[in-house]
Amino acid sequence: MKKIIVKILMLLCMTAPSFAQAIDYQLLPELMQSQPEKFQFILDNANRLRVQILYTQINRDARNHPSFTSYGFRLNAQEYFYPASTVKFPACILALEKLNKLNIKGLDKDTPMFTGVSYDKQTSVSSDFTAPNGLPSIAHYIKKILMVSDNDAFNRLYEWLGQDGFNDGLRAKGYDQTRMVHRLQISMNAEQNKRTNPITFKNGDQVIYEQPLATATKNYFPLTPIKLGKGYYKGDSLVKEPMDFTTKNFFPLLEQQAILKAILFPQAVEPAQRFDLKAQDYAFLYKYMSQMPTESVSPVYDATAFYPAYCKFLLYGGDKNAALNPNLRIFNKVGDAYGFLLDNAYIVDFSRGVEFMLSAVILCNEDQIFNDNQYDYETIGFPFMKHLGELIYEYEAKRPKKHSPNLAKFKLDYDK
Repeated sequence: MKKIIVKILMLLCMTAPSFAQAIDYQLLPELMQSQPEKFQFILDNANRLRVQILYTQINRDARNHPSFTSYGFRLNAQEYFYPASTVKFPACILALEKLNKLNIKGLDKDTPMFTGVSYDKQTSVSSDFTAPNGLPSIAHYIKKILMVSDNDAFNRLYEWLGQDGFNDGLRAKGYDQTRMVHRLQISMNAEQNKRTNPITFKNGDQVIYEQPLATATKNYFPLTPIKLGKGYYKGDSLVKEPMDFTTKNFFPLLEQQAILKAILFPQAVEPAQRFDLKAQDYAFLYKYMSQMPTESVSPVYDATAFYPAYCKFLLYGGDKNAALNPNLRIFNKVGDAYGFLLDNAYIVDFSRGVEFMLSAVILCNEDQIFNDNQYDYETIGFPFMKHLGELIYEYEAKRPKKHSPNLAKFKLDYDK
């Protein structure tokens, strides 16, 4: 009875969007407690580490239709974490959706895209040496984002969407706790991030579509300030007060996995939460979400820097020499910045009939100082992600299923 009461209280206390299912909070602690050598530190320090986990089981019926059962650990949409590069995944989706909504002849993801300058600190793009034709495009930006988490590629999609377009596109589908308010890895203030570059799509000398500079008209920042830690570096100087995250991006874990589900299983979500994508858009996303950079022929990546398990934190951690399971694919988007480490993943093993969604975040910043580049990814974050992925994978491999899943939809040809 006590466990039931605790579960009900947690459900009542958690602020969840309308698309969230009932979430069980008992299983994940029990599974982690079964391996104290790997998880006791996490369990004992979960609040300080700001750990959140969302694990979703997938069960198929006789017609292979999926149903979902979710399990949580410390899920709380009101507890801030910096989402880092996980914001790039919805940018890819909305960039494709915008093309479809415009529905202009000759304008698609492969049309050369030229970014201009119309405001302070903006930069232009007229070429891309990593593309076969030497020209930038939405397709090539998405490839670079999904395989190696390229920051500049995200910034160009942010500019294509505009701050209002980015946020309104998500909120229209019910993802209303997410806020996307800045570019990545470049220093811009709020006013500069509100303004996005003019963009021109051209086929040779023919202009297909022009988008002028856009200025966001809405305020997406929270009313209550968000301050974390006990200090941060500004340049070479240590500021001995909490760092302000109020004007930074936010992407709660429930919405991260909900968007992942909407892309992988669009027919399993309410029509209002689906994105306006074509079959080829889904196939394109699936390929580059799961393709290893060492398999890529466009762009070509240095295997030393971009090793096979690059950006696959769950199951493999940050191991450059990890022995990859050849029957397994991870469809995901990771993030790491300011000591926050994240992964939002769908993991599938074709040989064992295993599939599940797993999303997690942890703060790896034991000294509570931000911007000092002294984060504990190697000692805390990556081991946690690796062990968590292994824990759920092995649990799923042993979990009895009434119907074996047909996973052919996700078995892709990476040689094309």
